[in-house]
Amino acid sequence: MGEAIKIGITGLPNSGKTQALLKVIAMLEEKELTVGGMLTKALIENKRRVGFSVIDWRTKESGVLAHVDFESKIAVGRYKVDLEALEAVGVKSIIEATEDAEIIIIDEIGKMEVESEAFVKAVRDAMEIDKPMILTLHKKSRNPLLQDIRRRDDVRILEVTPVNRNLLPYKIVNILKGAIF
Repeated sequence: MGEAIKIGITGLPNSGKTQALLKVIAMLEEKELTVGGMLTKALIENKRRVGFSVIDWRTKESGVLAHVDFESKIAVGRYKVDLEALEAVGVKSIIEATEDAEIIIIDEIGKMEVESEAFVKAVRDAMEIDKPMILTLHKKSRNPLLQDIRRRDDVRILEVTPVNRNLLPYKIVNILKGAIF
């Protein structure tokens, strides 16, 4: 295992994991650090969440990861999952981040994403790279990948709550400071 710090942000759905990560990314990029990896974003239509997109942070390429109207054998709740979009955009962005970025981000390691063997492999491989990482983790999933991440000695898990939501990004940057600044 490498020496680089890895931070897992966990919390209940809609707790602000992605928002905290976005604030951390902005703070890191202000310090001219290169951030790469994947981000997920809710797709909203008529004030209702209908799916999720997956975005390559560096290139801004995106694809629809899951949608209520998709035809797919893989379903998580009411969403049908498109593993091809996850692999073409998300997995590719993780692999590229391990090569080119100073800090790797993976948002989110959740029930949809772990359906992809390529995604699981990309995450496991990235965890072994000696670079700082920030991950958002599904809080309750018992998936083997998530359990392995939670058990690692080099991963610090932080939970986002309504109380700490605004301060957590500063705490994360301070944790990373010792490792990269």
